[in-house]
Amino acid sequence: MLFFLLTCFWQGAYAQSTQAGQPTPPEENRFTKTILANDLNEPMELAVAPDGRVFFTERKGGFYMYDPKSRATRLVREFPVYWETKYGNGLIGLALDPKFAENRYIYFYNTPISDTPKQHVSRFRLLDDGTLDLASEKVIIDIPIDYEISRHTGGSLAFDPQGNLYISTGDNTSPFASSGYSPLDERPGRALFDVQRTASNPNDFRGKILRIKPRTDGGYDIPEGNLFPKGTSGTKPEIYAMGCRNPYRITIDPATSYLYWGEIGPDAGKDSIQGPRGYDEFNQARKAGNFGWPYFIGNNIPYHDINFATNTVGGKFDPAHPLNDSPNNTGIQNLPPAQPAMIWYPYDKSPEFPELGTGGRSAIVGPVYHHNAASSSGVKFPAHYDKVLFITEWMRNWVFAVHLDDNQNVQRLERFMPQSGDFRRPIDMEFGPDGAMYILEYGSVYGIDNEDARLVRIDYNPGNRAPVAKVTARDTIGLAPLTVAFSSSKSYDFDKDKLQYEWRFEGGKVASTEANPTYTFRKNGIYPVTVKITDPAGASGVDTLLIRVGNTLPQVTINTTSNSTFYFDNVPLAYSVKVTDREDKTIDPKRVKVKLSYIPKLAGQEPLIGHQEFTDQYDLGRSLMSKSDCKACHQVDKPSVGPAFADVSRKYRGDKSALSRLANKVITGGGGVWGEVAMNAHPQLSRDEATEIVKYVLSLGDQQAQLSLPAQGSQVLKEHLGQSSPGQKEQGVYVLTASYTDKGGAIQPLTSSTSLVLRPATVEAEEADSLHQIRKQRTALSAIKDQSYFMLRNIDLKGIQKLTYRYSSLNKEAKVEVHTGSPTGPVISTFDLKPTGDWKEFREVTAPLKAPVGKHDLYFVFFRKEEPDAPLASVDWVRFER
Repeated sequence: MLFFLLTCFWQGAYAQSTQAGQPTPPEENRFTKTILANDLNEPMELAVAPDGRVFFTERKGGFYMYDPKSRATRLVREFPVYWETKYGNGLIGLALDPKFAENRYIYFYNTPISDTPKQHVSRFRLLDDGTLDLASEKVIIDIPIDYEISRHTGGSLAFDPQGNLYISTGDNTSPFASSGYSPLDERPGRALFDVQRTASNPNDFRGKILRIKPRTDGGYDIPEGNLFPKGTSGTKPEIYAMGCRNPYRITIDPATSYLYWGEIGPDAGKDSIQGPRGYDEFNQARKAGNFGWPYFIGNNIPYHDINFATNTVGGKFDPAHPLNDSPNNTGIQNLPPAQPAMIWYPYDKSPEFPELGTGGRSAIVGPVYHHNAASSSGVKFPAHYDKVLFITEWMRNWVFAVHLDDNQNVQRLERFMPQSGDFRRPIDMEFGPDGAMYILEYGSVYGIDNEDARLVRIDYNPGNRAPVAKVTARDTIGLAPLTVAFSSSKSYDFDKDKLQYEWRFEGGKVASTEANPTYTFRKNGIYPVTVKITDPAGASGVDTLLIRVGNTLPQVTINTTSNSTFYFDNVPLAYSVKVTDREDKTIDPKRVKVKLSYIPKLAGQEPLIGHQEFTDQYDLGRSLMSKSDCKACHQVDKPSVGPAFADVSRKYRGDKSALSRLANKVITGGGGVWGEVAMNAHPQLSRDEATEIVKYVLSLGDQQAQLSLPAQGSQVLKEHLGQSSPGQKEQGVYVLTASYTDKGGAIQPLTSSTSLVLRPATVEAEEADSLHQIRKQRTALSAIKDQSYFMLRNIDLKGIQKLTYRYSSLNKEAKVEVHTGSPTGPVISTFDLKPTGDWKEFREVTAPLKAPVGKHDLYFVFFRKEEPDAPLASVDWVRFER
C-alpha cells in the first residue's frame, strides 16, 4: 500500500506541475551541432577527459580518441573481443577514472575471447603519446554470461564522486518464448528462458547494476550502502540495483550521487492475462533497491505467475513482498520491495507522459547537467538546463530535458532541439568540461556499419548569431547567354543586424555586393553561384545555387478526351502524352515514362486532393514507413537485425492471405519466421495504416510494378472497386504520371514530369476548397443559411450531365444554385431543396446541369430570405454524374 500511495502522489505532483506556466526554453537557433567524426561502426559509449579529448568505443572492438586540438580522430586500439551481429556482446562500456588527469586510468566493459563465457571490466593506463599501455591491464571484475543467449548484456560504466564504479548488466535471458511478456519458464531444461535465474536472483551479477570500488593494484572493495550487506548468504554484495532487464546506459548525478538509467523493456503490445504490455523505463535510484523485473514493470504494474508446464495463469505478484521461488534461483527467495520507475511509456501513447509520443522503444539515459556560472566557456549550456537530466530514445530519435524539482522528482519534460537536432539514434551522451554536449549517434539501422554513425558536439551560443544565407533565382536553367536575377530575400539574421553581401558567379573574385544582383552567363556550363552574408561582428553564412547553361527543360503534357477531374466505375481513361524539347530534334520514346497508380485513402485521412505530389500507389505506405521505426531494424535490400524488405516481398509473393496476416503482425509484433529476434509491436497504427505499410513492403520485390505504359492509350479504372466492404468503394485517387529525360543538350540531361490526378465523382462536402458562412464538421457541412456557399476548385465538367446531392433539412425550403467563377457568376444548375423532417434524415436529390467547356471553380450557393436567418440544410456529399 505504501508503494501505491507514493506512486499516486508522484503522478499527481507531475500532473499538477505540467499544468502550471513553465519557463521558456532557449531559442533553438542558439544551438549548433558539429560533426566531429563520421562513418563510425556501431559506436557504443563515450567519455570526455578534463583536457577536452573525447574517447569512445565501437562494439566490434575499436577504441578511438578525438583530439580537439588537431580536430582529428584516430584509432587507439583494436580490442580482441567476442561479438555477434544480432547480439549485444563486444566492446561496450567505457569510463575514465575520476582522477584521470593524474593517473590516466581508463576502464573498459567488454567480452573477451575466452573459453569461459564472460564479460569483464578491465583497466588500462593511457600513455603520454595517446596509446594504451597494454602491460598495465588489470581485470577488475568478471561477469559470467551464457553465450547461448548472449542478449541483454548491458555494459555501461559510470563513476560517482566517491570513486565508486557502477556497472550495468543485462538479464542475459531469451525473451522470445514468452510472447513479449515476462519470461518465467521454470520447466526442466529451460533455464535460459527463465529470467528468475538472473535479474531477480540476488546471487547472480546479471540483470543488475553493480557498485564496487576499484583498487589501485587490481580487484575491488565493496563500498557501504549496497543492497545486501557483505556476508549475507545467498546474495552478491556487489549488487546496488537488482530487477533490471537491460540497463543499457547509466549515469550518476555528481551533485547528488543519484543513479539514473534507461531500461529497455519487453515487446508485448497490449495487456493480456499474462500481464501488462511492454514499457520502457527511465529509473532513478537514490539508494540501493530492487526495481522489479521480472515481476513488475513501469510503476510496479504486476505480472501474473505463469506456469509454463500447464499453461495456466496464477495470481499477480506483490510489489511489497516479491518472492523468487524458481528452481533456477540460487539466491535468497524473499526479495526487497519493488521500486516503481521514474518515467515509463509503452509503444502507444503514454497516458502519464504523452509528450514522449509513440513508436518503438529503446530508452537511453544521458547526463545530468550542472551549469557553471563562473566558467568562461563560450559554448556551455545555459542555466535553463541547470540540474536537468537529459534522456534520449534510440528508436524515436528524440532528446528530452527532464526538469527535476528541489526534491529530485520529475517536474516536467521538455523536448530538446525538436526542429534542428537531426539526431541519428543517439546511444550515449555526456557533457564536456566546456559545458558542451557530446553525443554518439549509432546511425540509422541496427546491427550494421552505418555511414551516418558519428560523434557530434552541440554548442550553445549566448551572443551574436551568424546570418543564414539563402540564394534563390527564378531561372536556373537555360541557353547562353542566360541572364539570371538572383535574390537573397529568403536570407535572415536572428539578431536583425545590417548585413553585407559578397556574390561569386563564375568563381574567382567577388562580382557583386548588392543584395539582389543580376548576372549574365555567356558560355555553356554548370556554375555554382555563392553568396556570403556577413554581419557587423564578422559572423557569416554562405549558400550556393547551381546554374545550368546549355540546356532547357523538356515540356511534358498529358492530354485526355475523358474527364480530367473525376473517374467513374469501369470507364476507360483515354490519354496521350506529348513531349517537346528545344534541344532534342527528335523525341526518343524510350525516354518517355508513363505510370498509372491508384492511391487509396485511409480512414481518417485528410483529402487526397491538394498540394501533394504522387509517384505511385505505394506513396502512402512509403510515407508511413518513413515516419515509423521500421527502418531501425530493416533495410530495403540488405538484411540487418531484421530481414530485408525485398526478401519479405519475395517470400510472400502470390500469398493472397499475406497482406492481412502481415498487417496484423505489424500491429501486434512477434517473431519466429526470420529467426528469434522479435518485431516490435505498433499498436499506435490503425489497421489501414499497417495495411498500407505492408503493401509498400510487398511491392519492393515486384519488378512488374515499375513497368511503363505506352505514351498513348486507354486504361479502364477499376482498382477502386471491391477494395472495401461488399457494395462499397474506396475514395482514393488515380494518378497518371508522365516524365521525359532529354539527351543533355550542351551540358547534362534534364528531366521533367507532370501528373493527371483523378478524384472520385462523389465529393465529400467537407472536402470543399472554400466555405462562406458554413460550419465544417467531420463528415458533413452544416449550419447552412441564406447566402451561404461552398466552393470546389478547378472542376472539369466534360461529360457531366447532372448533380446528385445528399442532404438533410429540418423544416426549411431553399434554393441551391451552382455558379461558375464566383458566387455571382453564370448559373449552370439549380434545384429546390425540400425539408427532410429531421437533421439526421438524409435524402438524395438529382438536378440537371448544363456543362460549360473547360475547368471552373464551382460555387454552390443557398438562398432563402427569412427573418431570423435560420439554418437551412446540412450537406453530406455531391456526386457528379454522366
